[in-house]
Amino acid sequence: MSRSLKLLLEIAQTLVLTVVVYLVVQAFVAQPYRVEQGSMQDTLQEGQYVLVDKLTPRFDDYSRGDIVVFRSREDGGASGATPFIKRVIGVTGDEVEIHDGRVWVNGVALEESGYLHGSGSTYPIDQRQTRWLVPSHSLFVLGDHRSDSTDSRSGRVGFVPVDDVIGRAFLRYWPIPTVRFLETPSYPRVPVAAAGTP
Repeated sequence: MSRSLKLLLEIAQTLVLTVVVYLVVQAFVAQPYRVEQGSMQDTLQEGQYVLVDKLTPRFDDYSRGDIVVFRSREDGGASGATPFIKRVIGVTGDEVEIHDGRVWVNGVALEESGYLHGSGSTYPIDQRQTRWLVPSHSLFVLGDHRSDSTDSRSGRVGFVPVDDVIGRAFLRYWPIPTVRFLETPSYPRVPVAAAGTP
C-alpha cells in the first residue's frame, strides 16, 4: 500500500471517529442551543448560544433556579420544533402562588432580584389561576422576562414533565464577549415540599 493511500485512510478514520464522538457527546453529554425567544432577558438574549448539560440530570434532579431547555407540548413535542428555555421555579410537591407582584413557593416569597427583567414584578396570566401544586415528575417554569413569557402560568405550557426536559443550560458561550457560566440561585428560606405530596 502506497504511503499516500495509507495517509488518506488514516485521515478518513480520524474524520469518522471525530463525527462519531461528536454525535455521542451531543446525544448524551452536552448540546448547543440557540436562544430563539426573548422570555429569558436579561439573563439570555435572542441569538445567544448556551451549552445544555444532558448528562448530570440523569443522576441529579432539577432544582429551583435551574435554567432548562424542554420540548413544548404545544407543538406535540415535534423534533423539528424550537424548544423552550425557562427557569425552574417549582419542583414536585411545591405549592407555587403568584400574588402582590411576587412568586411564592411553599409560603415563602422568592428573592429574584438577581435575574428578573425590568421591574421584577410577576403577575398571573389569568386572575382565576394564582396557585399551582406541582405534580409528580414535573416542573413549574417561568421566563425571567415575566411580561414577555409563555410559561407554566399559561395552559399552553402548564407543568413541564421531567421527561420532556432536554437538559440544564450551564454555559452561555456565544457571542464571545458574553461568555459566562449560568449559576443556579439558591432559595435557602424556601422549605422542601411536605413528604407525601404529589
